[in-house]
Amino acid sequence: MTSTTLDAPKIRRERLPLVRRELKVIEKFCPTPNLIRVVLAGEELEGFLSPSPDDNIKIFITDEDGTSTMRSYTPRRHDAEKGELLLDFALHQAGPATQWAIDIQVGDMAHIGGPRGSKVLEGNVERLLLIGDDTALPAMARRVEEAEAGQAITMLASIPEAADEQDIETPALFTPLWLHRNGAAPEDAEPFLKALETLDIPPGTFIWLAAEGQAVKAIRSYLMESRGVPRNWIKATGYWVKGKADTTAKFEE
Repeated sequence: MTSTTLDAPKIRRERLPLVRRELKVIEKFCPTPNLIRVVLAGEELEGFLSPSPDDNIKIFITDEDGTSTMRSYTPRRHDAEKGELLLDFALHQAGPATQWAIDIQVGDMAHIGGPRGSKVLEGNVERLLLIGDDTALPAMARRVEEAEAGQAITMLASIPEAADEQDIETPALFTPLWLHRNGAAPEDAEPFLKALETLDIPPGTFIWLAAEGQAVKAIRSYLMESRGVPRNWIKATGYWVKGKADTTAKFEE
């Protein structure tokens, strides 16, 4: 049996109320050397919804001149019981949001909006293969944490160095595969392709892929052309595009 004879999972699009929130920074730390985690809380977090691990919110950033910009980020975790929202920032992304995360201090106020919509994966997924760089780690780690017991998940993650590996607790049957860049360019697709050549991709494997746009294009092409993965078994997004600020790359689903 091949993937083409199986019913591919569906992506259900769900619209959410668009709400802008003012929250307080209650904690900030570096869980790994090249990652900043900011924890937000406040009364306005009540009612926050994020059905899918790869949802994104808007962070509103105001510079010294009073000019406001927005950047999209994936919530690392929403803990409704504690009333906390965790955001992770990869330090290799030298943009306004990363600088905001560097500069912001405990007690400061943060302004966010959304998510305005969600793409929820539905259907019988026998196996998940998650592929991404450190900008995709919040979405990948959250999906692993929220997986059901016994779900088979392999994660292929590109990170700056070995010290940036994360411990991810999950009831799933989880296999993390870490690619240490050690100074190599984060947009280089070659390490992913070499790792994928040695990786078994059984029928029934749904692939979630996010990294730099051109890298995602190369990886997606390899999966479809060299490994025979049908396009409807891949959800691919360029989370960032080298040389272009606040730009994403979209691919057919």
